[in-house]
Amino acid sequence: MPASRSKSRTDAERNRARVLEVARELFAELGDQVQMAEVAKAADVGIGTVYRHFPTRQALVEAAAQHRFAEILDFARERCLAAPDPGVGLDLLLTGIGEVLAKDRGLSGAIESAMGSAEPSGDSRTALEGLAGTLLDRGRAAGSVRDDATVTDVYMIVCGLAAVIRTGSGDWRRFVRLALDALRPGRPSSPTG
Repeated sequence: MPASRSKSRTDAERNRARVLEVARELFAELGDQVQMAEVAKAADVGIGTVYRHFPTRQALVEAAAQHRFAEILDFARERCLAAPDPGVGLDLLLTGIGEVLAKDRGLSGAIESAMGSAEPSGDSRTALEGLAGTLLDRGRAAGSVRDDATVTDVYMIVCGLAAVIRTGSGDWRRFVRLALDALRPGRPSSPTG
């Protein structure tokens, strides 16, 4: 491959990454009000560059959502699964998700507006559920998670966490502590469970 083509490809990849990074920051700060021209200006690229990589505003929002889900997955793999104490992995995961959601509050609104839901789907959801299952198994083996805790329980906790953060209806860190306490052994099962 000629050096000029390789440089062009590298520049294009760099521009795409820059546009995505800036878009995520703008969505986090301003929510669903961000327009493509604002992203181009803040990223210091032409509007054509933005549209070349993201043909629609929805495509840009979806890419920002995927970027966020990938960040959470990376964190879960690198920090939560690698935690020396297997009982801490779930704590780290929920706190890490809370930090990302709190930082990206406006992005959540933009994702929900563009996609109908701010929840992960497809491969991202499958991967996150798999990681949550592994963390639950490790927590159960370490005696820090009750035997009847499920991935669905973790998913409900994350949905509640997202709502607390989105609406500002309370201290999300306290919510995480209370939810984790409910997942610990020795808690009575629910009336339906």
